Amino acid sequence: MTSGGKWGFIVSIIIVFILSTLISRSLQTSLNSYSWLVIILITGTFSIITYFIQKYAGFFFLEKWNKLSLAINRLSAIDILVALGGLIVGLVIGALLTYPLSFLYIKITTLPLLVTLGCGIIGLALAIIRKEDIIMIFTGIPKMKLLRGQNNIAKILDTSSIVDGRIADICKTGFVEGDMIIPRFVLKELQQVADSQDPLKRSRGRRGLDILNKMRKEKKVNIRIVERDFVEIRDVDAKLIKMAKVMGAKVITNDYNLNKIAELEGVEVLNINELANSLKPYVLPGEELRVQIIREGKESDQGVGYLDDGTMVVVEGGKKYINVVIDTIVTSVLQTPAGRMIFAKPRGKM
Repeated sequence: MTSGGKWGFIVSIIIVFILSTLISRSLQTSLNSYSWLVIILITGTFSIITYFIQKYAGFFFLEKWNKLSLAINRLSAIDILVALGGLIVGLVIGALLTYPLSFLYIKITTLPLLVTLGCGIIGLALAIIRKEDIIMIFTGIPKMKLLRGQNNIAKILDTSSIVDGRIADICKTGFVEGDMIIPRFVLKELQQVADSQDPLKRSRGRRGLDILNKMRKEKKVNIRIVERDFVEIRDVDAKLIKMAKVMGAKVITNDYNLNKIAELEGVEVLNINELANSLKPYVLPGEELRVQIIREGKESDQGVGYLDDGTMVVVEGGKKYINVVIDTIVTSVLQTPAGRMIFAKPRGKM
């Protein structure tokens, strides 16, 4: 139990004890041993109930409250105004309906209140559902323009995606919308990498910090540093998944293991490597490619080259063309978890 929970537990014991004493005094002129026993039993019972509510239900209600507050924060001013307008219209209609209801022979004192509240809820729901049509009637803004920006779901960056650096170029193109969330514990991990004794790790960590500074200066996306931490969880990947669940956000990563764990946990992942592979141009058997043979292949007489996007090209009979640019004919294409591989032969040897 946290310090706040302990103080709440102690205060609840004191309050229950005082209330029990006052009730006993109101029922009897004096407190005998039996009354004190009842007071102690009542205080102990309610104290135990309070303890278990704080221990087991507290985190549940806190998580639900955080989700609700984040959902409200994502609402635009237009959403709030439309919902408020629908609520007011519904309440007015409900109030008007209570007048004819007053002439009914059946007298139910709570009926006007129930009708008014019901109409208010219906008006609120209809306003939210038909928001685009309502705004279009009053402003003339086409529906498609209103739909823009509804998919601005926050994305949480992990350390691997920041160090990789390509996320800055992706954001610069404008294809990614929504807030970019940098948890404080990710920033701390990145700082530890930047302070590492290993020159390679230190260089990668500092490059990651430079990437974040670059993204903030360009202002193509909104970079937000979130201070919230989950102290009961030690693993950074587990913290990322927990935060994504609480915030209803997606995770951007290059980490294969984090990708798989997040999928099992029901968290949507945007993998930069998968995006890069999907953007590589497709080639079909029979197409011509010009490629420079860089080195030998695994099999005898093979040569290996690479396209500009990094796609590996294995050329049968290309060993003798090392460091030479040749024209090839594609024979087959193989998709692997690591990327796409192209098999080809020198043109004229098909």
